[in-house]
Amino acid sequence: MIAADTSSVVNFLKGEDTPDVQLIEEALANHALVLAPVVVSELLSSPKMTTDLREWILDLPQLPMKEGFWSRVGDNRATILRAKKKARLADSMIATFSLDHGVPLIARDSDYRHFSDHFGLLLL
Repeated sequence: MIAADTSSVVNFLKGEDTPDVQLIEEALANHALVLAPVVVSELLSSPKMTTDLREWILDLPQLPMKEGFWSRVGDNRATILRAKKKARLADSMIATFSLDHGVPLIARDSDYRHFSDHFGLLLL
């Protein structure tokens, strides 16, 4: 399994030719791509969402929420913020989903490196 951040999925949908998009293409070809529910929510929030795209997104496997998820999100985010680093709430949730399931994360947002440095999140 390989998870992907919202911005990387958006760039895939735009047809960009970037390293993160190439990783998503490989994960899709290998039936390995999974999404955190927050990524699904962010993607479905687009006012330009079509019915076909909505169905495609909802057909992708999603990572289930584990017991204590919200506490871990708060604790993880607090650790990053105490270190005077950036930790947006949605990014904290996505990182925690990946950490909970031990899956690497495809991300172009450099803020995820703080979750890698502090908690061992594997970034692709």
